[in-house]
Order: sequence, then C-alpha cells, then structure tokens
Amino acid sequence: MATLNGAPADTVAPGHADTSITKGSFKITTRKLPILKAGPIEDMTKKLGITPPEMIFGDNLTRIEHSSGWFIEFNALDALDRVDKTGDKMFKVSYSKEWQQNRQKQFEDIKEVVKPFDWSYSTDYKGTTPETPAFQPSESPIPLELLKRPDPIHFFDEVMLYEDELADNGIAMLSCKIRVMPARLLLLVRFFMRLDDVVFRIRDTRVYVEFGSDEVIREYTAREAPYEDVRKKLAATGRKEDVLAIMRDPNRLSEHIPIVEKSLEGLKLR
Repeated sequence: MATLNGAPADTVAPGHADTSITKGSFKITTRKLPILKAGPIEDMTKKLGITPPEMIFGDNLTRIEHSSGWFIEFNALDALDRVDKTGDKMFKVSYSKEWQQNRQKQFEDIKEVVKPFDWSYSTDYKGTTPETPAFQPSESPIPLELLKRPDPIHFFDEVMLYEDELADNGIAMLSCKIRVMPARLLLLVRFFMRLDDVVFRIRDTRVYVEFGSDEVIREYTAREAPYEDVRKKLAATGRKEDVLAIMRDPNRLSEHIPIVEKSLEGLKLR
C-alpha cells in the first residue's frame, strides 16, 4: 500500500495522517496533522504552564514500537515539558521583555500561566519511553559504515513538532527525520535555535535500530557557540551570500559549532 509520503507501508489509518511500516519486531509510525487551533493550544498551555511556540503541531509524532511493548516516541508536549520553567536559563536580551509582553496579551485569559521561562524553547528532549527496560550507558557507537551503504529506503518521513521565530529575532524549531532500510533505521530528532547576535544551538538525538538483533542505540549531541564566533568563522571561509545561507541551515552549520555535551546509550530488546 502506498503511504502519504510515497513509500511502501503496512497501514494508513483512514481519516488520520498516520503512516506506518513494520520491520521484524518493530513498528514505525509517523503522524502529521495541521497546526493546533486555539482550544487545544489553551489546553496545552495549562498543562505545560508556559506559553507555547507560534507554530505548535501538538498532534504530530514519530514512534518506534517493539513487539515486547517497549517504545520510544517523540511529540511536542513532552518536548516542551523539558523547557526550563524557572526563567534561570532565559536569555536576558533587549527584546525578551517585548516578547514576554506580546505573549501575555495572547494568553491573558489563562490565569497563572505566563511566568518567566526559557523563551527560546530550548529542550534536551531525548524521547518518551517506558520506565523499563531502560537505556544504559554504552560505548558502542552508531555504525556509520552500515548507514553509508546504498541500501534501498523502504520508508522516509519528516515530522515538524514546533517552530517559533523568537519575536523576529531568529528561529527555534524541533523536527524529526526518519529513514528505514531493509535491515535497520535511523531517526534524527533535531532542535535548532538561532538567536540573532546572541547564540547558535543544535541538539541532536539519533536513534538507531538494528532489526535482526533487536538492538537500539541512542546518541545525544549538543552543540553551542556565540553567534559572533560562528559568524566570524564562516566569514573567513566564503562569500557573504554563502555565510547567510549557512547560518540558516543547521545541516551545514553543525560542522562549525563545537560539541558541548554528548551521551551514548544502548538497549537490547528480547
């Protein structure tokens, strides 16, 4: 059966933007629905205790589920629940107060919600999983050589979870990209934030699954650098037009931003 994105799959739920494929003991599902409307946004705001991003795809998800019942899922609500709600990590820049006032006007009818918080929506979200079995620290990296092989792609999808233009002073976005090959899959969940004249931030969670061995590897990498440091580094390598393009492209930016945190975990399912 053809899916919504043109790849072969097992099921497409009628009336829903769900697309799924099963490989071995694993079922992979993505859901892509429109941006939330006012009512669901208010509900999410009350649950989170913070004002949500401008574009919130609260019904979207990417989910990998094993026949044992174990799963890992990525969704906007759980990702935003990892945003700092104390205000301690909020950027103290000239336009943060203006941003806060604008958002207060949008949500002034929701009591006890608009409090200081990290308005860049930075999250270290690594996915929603059951308590057991749990990931354990590992030294086995994702096997890049296997991923470089020209294997056919049986399923591919990109899912947006949220996006905000940070009061027209940059961008913050969280998205998922997954590709499934005959013997394995790779899921990249990326938080990208560019706050103009302040900072660049890229936080990547990669989930690798080997279908034959039921092995799961999760790698988290955080990159961060001051805006001006990155701009100068890029300016020394090319034309102004190239610099502006790269500063908007996290794929090209990542090699110019140093790693500030990294973790590697593994899980063998039965």
